[in-house]
Amino acid sequence: MSDKKQKKPQKLKARLARGFPDRSSADIRATDQMMARIRTVYERFGFEPVETPFVEYTDALGKFLPDADRPNEGVFSFQDDDDQWLSLRYDLTAPLARHVAENFNDIQLPYRTYRAGWVFRNEKPGPGRFRQFMQFDADIVGAPGVQADAEMCMMMADTMEALGIPRGDYVIRVNNRKVLDGIMEAIGLGGNENAGKRLTVLRAIDKLDKFGIEGVKLLLGPGRWDGGKEGEGDFAPGAGLENKYIELVVSEFSQSKDGASTKQIQKSEHVREEMMLPSQGVLGGKFQNDTYLKGMDELDEIRSLILKAGYGPDRIKIDPSVVRGLEYYTGPVYEAELLGGIPNEKGQIVQFGSVGGGGRYDGLVSRFMGQPVPATGFSIGVSRLMTALKNLGKLSGEAASGPIMITIMDRDRVGDYARMAQELRTELNPLDDDGQPLGPTIPVELFQGNPKDFPKQLRYADRRGSPIAIIQGGNEKEAGKLIVKDLIEGKRIAETITDNAEWREAKAGEHLVDESELVITVKRILAEQASDAAIDAFERQV
Repeated sequence: MSDKKQKKPQKLKARLARGFPDRSSADIRATDQMMARIRTVYERFGFEPVETPFVEYTDALGKFLPDADRPNEGVFSFQDDDDQWLSLRYDLTAPLARHVAENFNDIQLPYRTYRAGWVFRNEKPGPGRFRQFMQFDADIVGAPGVQADAEMCMMMADTMEALGIPRGDYVIRVNNRKVLDGIMEAIGLGGNENAGKRLTVLRAIDKLDKFGIEGVKLLLGPGRWDGGKEGEGDFAPGAGLENKYIELVVSEFSQSKDGASTKQIQKSEHVREEMMLPSQGVLGGKFQNDTYLKGMDELDEIRSLILKAGYGPDRIKIDPSVVRGLEYYTGPVYEAELLGGIPNEKGQIVQFGSVGGGGRYDGLVSRFMGQPVPATGFSIGVSRLMTALKNLGKLSGEAASGPIMITIMDRDRVGDYARMAQELRTELNPLDDDGQPLGPTIPVELFQGNPKDFPKQLRYADRRGSPIAIIQGGNEKEAGKLIVKDLIEGKRIAETITDNAEWREAKAGEHLVDESELVITVKRILAEQASDAAIDAFERQV
């Protein structure tokens, strides 16, 4: 045996993979609240749920992400034992296309469906940028007319308001890929041979919010340095357009929220919108083409539909700066944006921007079918929107109530305490004939820590937000009694007492009752607490 001291085995380091967040109970509760409201709106519009798996065959997902510089072009992929390549889904739309194609004969068209689930992107993670995140989608498959796109925009607007975001604090922005494609044709970038360059141009436009018009001009031309000067930071190659074409492309932003360079066109379009006249757009004379005109006609039809349905430009607005980064969009595209300042986690006021979007993707299902299958839909970024709503005070991740805590005074009588816990769970959470709860859940917890230190049990109950603690020692058991301690009232009374002896004598919030009165006493205290909370909330409002 070696005389050298043997090394202790190294502990496994607990570490979280970059870009894959843990979620707290508060985050999960807030997400559930938000998704319940979204689901109500979707179902009001006649949409029904469906679910697809996390993993799809790689070729079924296609290569539509903008992350060509990442391994597998932004997708997490692996090879199965039959040499087939599989990938984690990067969105919920491509899997829906596969689902529709595979079940086409059993699906009633138009097919209105919604889905919620995790998606995965093999992207470089950063602040607020994750590799795993949740989306909540709604789609209509089999509806070729832009009235389906208009309805999607209306549903997005209704969803924002159902989440407590008032009119004026959000807007649904709408554009059309055909308009953008028409501009690409006008500057000589039509045809399959220019597909790569077109994407470079479109993704430059998509950076408008991030870099502003001057930054977009650089991306349309020679390229852009992150540091602002040549040689500083990373270099993003540009599309290499001539200056006259750069100006033509940039003029498309003149009506948008950030494009203030051509005020006369902006003013003219605003007047035409108020008079419900068609848009005249930026292409005229020799530059106009059928693709561009078709896109403008579709935008005018969408504008007419949403206005007649009662959705004004304060809720849904035509905006030429909307591009959307995915390659599969073929017609109208739209984004939901939060306006104004929103406090971040540090209390700083920031512009939150887009929280969802989508568009028409008429070619995605057709890849499997060999026949045209029109489709349109949008996706809400659940985590991003939840963060905004929490910071605005529209969502609370706090539990409605902490658990009623059954303390343990005598470890030999754990069975008695478990019986109390089960009695309360049953009586406080009644079910209907189908076994469904008749009201909100009231949790009851049996303390599972070390019962020797009783004050520690009460401190634990306080940290858990428990409204009530049940206490029964040997003396109470012998007398057929138990103590129901109102922890909320006890804390209030304790704040008025400075002397420890007086506090012990007061027995703040304690009710000594017969064992048979356990349930009725707990119900009475819970009702009193709810009434006090309602009064406090009303007084804060006034």
